[in-house]
Amino acid sequence: MNNKLINRTYTYSFLLPAGIIYFVFFLLPTIMSLFFSMTWWSLTDWKFIGLENFKTFLTEPSLNIGFKNTIIYAIVTCGLKVILGLLLGVFLSSKLKTVSFIRSMVFFPTLLSTIAIGMAFAMMMHPTQGLINLALQAVGIVGPDWLGDSKIALLSVALVDVWKGVGMATVIFIAGIMSIPEDYYEALMIDGGNAWHKFWNIILPLSRPAMNSVIILAFIGGLRSFDLIWAMTKGGPGFSTDLIASIIYKQYQAGFYGLSTAGNVILFLLVSALAFPLYAYLNKKEVDL
Repeated sequence: MNNKLINRTYTYSFLLPAGIIYFVFFLLPTIMSLFFSMTWWSLTDWKFIGLENFKTFLTEPSLNIGFKNTIIYAIVTCGLKVILGLLLGVFLSSKLKTVSFIRSMVFFPTLLSTIAIGMAFAMMMHPTQGLINLALQAVGIVGPDWLGDSKIALLSVALVDVWKGVGMATVIFIAGIMSIPEDYYEALMIDGGNAWHKFWNIILPLSRPAMNSVIILAFIGGLRSFDLIWAMTKGGPGFSTDLIASIIYKQYQAGFYGLSTAGNVILFLLVSALAFPLYAYLNKKEVDL
């Protein structure tokens, strides 16, 4: 009995450092956020006001636009990262002489600062002096106002997000594809299968765990996105590119700290409400290797 108790104590002692870190950096701030979301607070004072911050935030005129933009942004960026990441993963899993160099080039944007990328593309997408429209003008095409046109501004930022994040998706897909046993490919060749059969019947179903990881990470990242939007458009023109996170930041800038904290809680609940059911659904569809 004493040995069992010693072993149990010994085992839990290894979990204690991780538990302390989890409590200090995640659980405690979460509890404090829940509390301060129900207060009016400044850096020196606070007053408990119940659910007033939540009521005020949910009646924010721009919230409906922000909510719609957030869902559209998450779906577009997630979908393109999955499709492009899968295609690049298949291509870069082949035996090319320059495959290592191409992999490095595809992954390189992931290493760059999001703010730096946003500022660079904001200049490149300038309607008259930007590199993109100047290149289009050279071939006789009049480029649009990428970030000034409310109809395409959100899509323009989403495409930049995809350019930056597709490298990570590609790496995950490469890892999933490379883990598929060669026996499957050999059996397919014996049966007379071609490249399409290889992709559709082997790579696509057996890389499902990698695909699920990319979907979850990209979708959550899209729902929580803020820095690229702020660097490129600051939510404009008007509210056409405002996401929930940028609305929260604007409230914080205006000095409504309790209101912005309530917005963070609402965003956390939204991400959880969408991500956990999606995660459970995708896990049911996985194919065991």
